[in-house]
Amino acid sequence: MIVILQKDLKGTGKAGDVVKVSDGYARNMLIPRGIAKEATEGNIKNLEKQKALAAEKKAEQKAAAQATAEKIGSLTVTIQSKGGEGGRLFGSITSKDIADALADQHGIKIDKKKIDLGGPIKQTGDFTVPIKLYSDVTASLKVTVTV
Repeated sequence: MIVILQKDLKGTGKAGDVVKVSDGYARNMLIPRGIAKEATEGNIKNLEKQKALAAEKKAEQKAAAQATAEKIGSLTVTIQSKGGEGGRLFGSITSKDIADALADQHGIKIDKKKIDLGGPIKQTGDFTVPIKLYSDVTASLKVTVTV
């Protein structure tokens, strides 16, 4: 029997895949548990529509991420912290601090998990911080740390 998987199934396929399984497995296990549905013409057309909508949504999200990346690329964020001699900071600047400063100074809200710091910033100076906005869209933000 040919079925359309509704959920990921280890060893069989991912959600949205059209796969061939034995009749008993489909009727007794997959269909009653909502893991799969029979691959009729109507169900296949619905699947194609859903895939087209998902691809369109991904394209819109990628375009929005690229626009945000261009905007972020021209910005500089200044963070003021307490520090000692030689440009060493008493604390450190984390990705949360950078995200908060970006939101306060420029009104752009970015999740702190998207900011890719190798480790916390513990010195004063200018730094270039990569921000991963989408799977293949990365922006570079200039961060200036002052005392």
